[in-house]
Amino acid sequence: MSNQPEGQPPKSDDEWKEALSAEEYEILREAGTEPRGSSPLLEISDDGVFRCAGCGQDLFTTNEKFESGTGWPSFYDPADSDAVETRADHSLGRTRTEVVCSNCEGHLGHVFDDGPDPTGKRYCINGLALDFEDE
Repeated sequence: MSNQPEGQPPKSDDEWKEALSAEEYEILREAGTEPRGSSPLLEISDDGVFRCAGCGQDLFTTNEKFESGTGWPSFYDPADSDAVETRADHSLGRTRTEVVCSNCEGHLGHVFDDGPDPTGKRYCINGLALDFEDE
């Protein structure tokens, strides 16, 4: 994993702080979580692409988005199998599976095994970790 925007050298912590809003930095670089139900991306249903707010990599599309009722944008599959990576997260006294951008290693959210067909996955993603571009 490169910890950098596509085609650019790695960013320092100070450069990330300058490039991101305080809220985006807390989520993408410090593995924070936005408040439940706060993301305007919950309402997005237009065709388009959800990109990493840190580096711009395509992560998810509206074709894979579904209403999970959890209060965070949810997807059953990434736009490309190489777009995200997962790792064990042992915070909060339990083990979960963290989802990060494969390009800049920005924290996106977590993935669970309670999603719809065809994958059975629920990628529960912080809206502040994403930028949406409609088609």
